[in-house]
Amino acid sequence: MNVEQQLELLTARHVDLISADELKKKLQIAKKEKRGLRIKYGADPSAPDIHLGHVVGLNKLREFQAAGHTVVFIIGDFTGMIGDPSGKSATRPALSKEQVLENAESYKKQIFKILDPEKTEVRFNSEWLGEMKFEDVIRLSAHVTVAQILARDDFSKRYADNKPISLVEFLYPLIQAYDSVVVEADVELGGTDQLFNLLLGRELQKACGQEPQVVMTLPLIEGLDGVQKMSKSLGNYIGITESAKEIFGKLMSVSDELMWKYFMHILCRNPEEIEAMRNKVSSGELHPRAVKDELGRCAVDRFVGAGEGQKASEEFARIFSKNELPDDLPEIQLPAEELGLIELVVRTGFASSNGEARRLIQQGGVRIDDEQISDIKATVTPKDSMILKVGKRKFARLKV
Repeated sequence: MNVEQQLELLTARHVDLISADELKKKLQIAKKEKRGLRIKYGADPSAPDIHLGHVVGLNKLREFQAAGHTVVFIIGDFTGMIGDPSGKSATRPALSKEQVLENAESYKKQIFKILDPEKTEVRFNSEWLGEMKFEDVIRLSAHVTVAQILARDDFSKRYADNKPISLVEFLYPLIQAYDSVVVEADVELGGTDQLFNLLLGRELQKACGQEPQVVMTLPLIEGLDGVQKMSKSLGNYIGITESAKEIFGKLMSVSDELMWKYFMHILCRNPEEIEAMRNKVSSGELHPRAVKDELGRCAVDRFVGAGEGQKASEEFARIFSKNELPDDLPEIQLPAEELGLIELVVRTGFASSNGEARRLIQQGGVRIDDEQISDIKATVTPKDSMILKVGKRKFARLKV
């Protein structure tokens, strides 16, 4: 690809770009010198599962690789043990070293579902941060003012609300910025909630005598609730290692409006194609369910395997359109004794707590032999071949 073609590919779907001229200049120099740029992307391994929210950034990294550039994927094993608010109203809990390493290994296995391992450097920031002395930290801190740190939106809000902000949190953006210096990043990608940290990387590179990195932010994708950013902790996520049935079923549950965003940022469909589908839906020529079906099939094919999307679509239609049971209906053995309905839902693993089970029952999400039971005080005596259904996608055949 020539430089103009690269720019068209690499700048698609971004939110912030600082700056387009700098990126063009870096691409021109790299092409002249017959080398690739170094594209930095950081991930704190606070949760081991990569979900569709992460895929937005990974897709863009894959496009940089397709244009001949190298991705430097930094797993924050050091910073993961510190904690970071990252746009939240409270500090992200620090993890133990064992938790961080376990989650990091999971990340390494999953990112190569999308990234090219031949064009990826996986680095752990403990390589350099773990070797720093206290005097090094002090010297680094001299490059940043308190006023600069308080300019970060989530910090300023918490400060105004008299909520605690630890000194460790002030150091976190500086540490992330120093990562850019160490790996000599040409470009850094991140979500819009990371803009401050990415810009600080530019400033620190200048202070250390390096060319400042280009900063590119990408949109944050709402989860299944259609409101909050996709997050495992909020339970509104779709993991890329989930089963075909789960991925497809969850995508079929997203709102009609949100599915267009998933087409754009998860499947990377071009805007013209998406607009054509939207027009067909608006005119009644195409039903939204058919569009979601395509979204689900394509996502499953990508993350599970070719041909699995069609199977998941057929299974979904068979179960939900024709009210049939899935082929792989699990059997759960229980004693032939009277149980409270709440206890039954928890013991079968369909709810993680009594509170969650109570909500599911009150919302009409629990059925036994296709009879809805909404009384939280109800009791059940399990019988062979009794069918328990919880929510839209959880089924089990009871066995005593």
